[in-house]
Amino acid sequence: MGMLEVEAKYTVGDLEDVRAGLDRKGVRMGRRQQERDVYYNAPHRDFGETDEALRVRYDDTGVTVTYKGPKIRVGSAKAREEFNLAVADGELLETILSRLGFRRAATVSKVREFYEMGDVTVTLDDVEGLGTFAEIEILTEKDEEDAAGRIGAVAKELGVDGPPIYTSYLEMLLFKQR
Repeated sequence: MGMLEVEAKYTVGDLEDVRAGLDRKGVRMGRRQQERDVYYNAPHRDFGETDEALRVRYDDTGVTVTYKGPKIRVGSAKAREEFNLAVADGELLETILSRLGFRRAATVSKVREFYEMGDVTVTLDDVEGLGTFAEIEILTEKDEEDAAGRIGAVAKELGVDGPPIYTSYLEMLLFKQR
């Protein structure tokens, strides 16, 4: 069984304000990394329609392939099943995917900062071509409602007060490219 990732994403005008809020709470940045995410669509069904995602991520730690199931709305957050697998060779995996008829849908590049607050992860993202965002996330096996409420409380504390965004960076990018 996969963990459920309950998260909310917000547009942030200035990441510096959120960093200051984290700093006031005594939360230090865990790490900062560059991520390049290559998304694929399947030959036998359209992930845009089924709300699934297949991603090959290149970052400072290596290469990970991720499958994400359809989004489930949980209060003002969203949850989705997620499976991650470390891959020895991303380019080889991408060759295999293309031989199987999977097509590259888009590439999302971002600089991401991680802040840990117990079991809550706050990430500050600067996404190429899209802007700056904050994501607040809790991995849970069961209590999604509770997680969603706690995410909302953390957002308020940090002064991240726009409405949560339910579209993924991939969806935003594809929409922009239309």
